[in-house]
Amino acid sequence: MINPFIIGIAGGSGSGKSTVTRKVIEAAGTQHTAVIVQDNYYLDQSDLTFEQRVRTNYDHPHAFDWPLMIAQIDDLRNGLPIKMPLYDFTSHTRSDQMERVAPAKVIVVEGLFALYDKTLRDMMSMKIYVDTDPDVRFIRRLTRDINERGRTMESVIEQYKSTVRPMHNQFIEPTKRFSDVILPHGANEPAVDLITSKIDRLIQA
Repeated sequence: MINPFIIGIAGGSGSGKSTVTRKVIEAAGTQHTAVIVQDNYYLDQSDLTFEQRVRTNYDHPHAFDWPLMIAQIDDLRNGLPIKMPLYDFTSHTRSDQMERVAPAKVIVVEGLFALYDKTLRDMMSMKIYVDTDPDVRFIRRLTRDINERGRTMESVIEQYKSTVRPMHNQFIEPTKRFSDVILPHGANEPAVDLITSKIDRLIQA
């Protein structure tokens, strides 16, 4: 594997990053795409009590295992398969399971802080920031956390007010300046089509 095309997809919680990632996969084909989801690289917290895990600020850059994530992406771009950790959002710690990810022509790095670390940014061929209205992002997060992560409405709202919104303003929104492409109004179809057309040409080359 020589010089894979690495795409960073950043943006706030509920901005539509996963939708953009899905469109890239559809354009490139699953056989040509490796996806690194930053959420899987939250620090292992098995040494903490459940109550301590709940109090962790998951919207701060320090919540992530950056050395592992960067090392594994570097392995992929050098043609080496990895075992990506998986995170259990119910128990708030790393799962015992891992997912094998094979090298591919296109590597997608998706996450809140995908554009935060300079070492990671320097690996990327294209940097995308998905920019979505805060109200839309909050509603999407509320729905997801209740339906998929077993959270209560009260806990989601409290977390949003105490950490999600202030951390977004302090750490995530500023990474927009590092992007090559900003998708206004989230994963809007015309903008995503331009990106996927480039990916399609890359794969066909």
